[in-house]
Amino acid sequence: MIHEIIESLLHFIEGLGYWGIMLGLMVEVIPSEIVLAYGGYLVSDAGGGELSFLGAVVFGTIGGTFAQLFLYWLGRYGGRPVLEKYGKYLLLKKKHLDLTEQWVNKYGTGVIFFARFIPVVRHAVSIPAGIAKMSHITFLLYTILAIIPWSIFFIYLGMKLGDNWEQIDEKAGPYIVPFIICAVILGIAYVLYVRRRKLIVK
Repeated sequence: MIHEIIESLLHFIEGLGYWGIMLGLMVEVIPSEIVLAYGGYLVSDAGGGELSFLGAVVFGTIGGTFAQLFLYWLGRYGGRPVLEKYGKYLLLKKKHLDLTEQWVNKYGTGVIFFARFIPVVRHAVSIPAGIAKMSHITFLLYTILAIIPWSIFFIYLGMKLGDNWEQIDEKAGPYIVPFIICAVILGIAYVLYVRRRKLIVK
């Protein structure tokens, strides 16, 4: 049943081309990795080759950014009470909101970038950024800088896999761990930098 729904949505995305990739990521009924990999498949010869790699990356980045912007607005204009009441419908647990809110309040705006590469947290972090009234420009800058390599990675893998694009989880697995490790290392370096700067100021 679920497989059939996903298949129908992917065919819908295919019919809209670039706009389908963007909308698929904005709504995010299907995980972004699958939408981007399918976009890569549409770029490949096996998928018809009607889309360009650059175009898929651009529209994938726009769609992914808007998806996070919606969550940011939800936090900024809805506040914590709304999120605690309706967050479950967005598959966001209170403990994830608590964790990401602590990170943003304690370590500042740079957390937005590094958190994008950590599963689950990468979506939840947009909400406390909104609650904290982070400026739109800062939020968009860090979000876009993180989404671009994420989009390139999955679109490229989908393109190379061609007809086997559905194996994206299996093929991407060995690369996701280094992604996360690098993000954690950079995140730790950023946290140490923030702490050191605070000590200097004191």
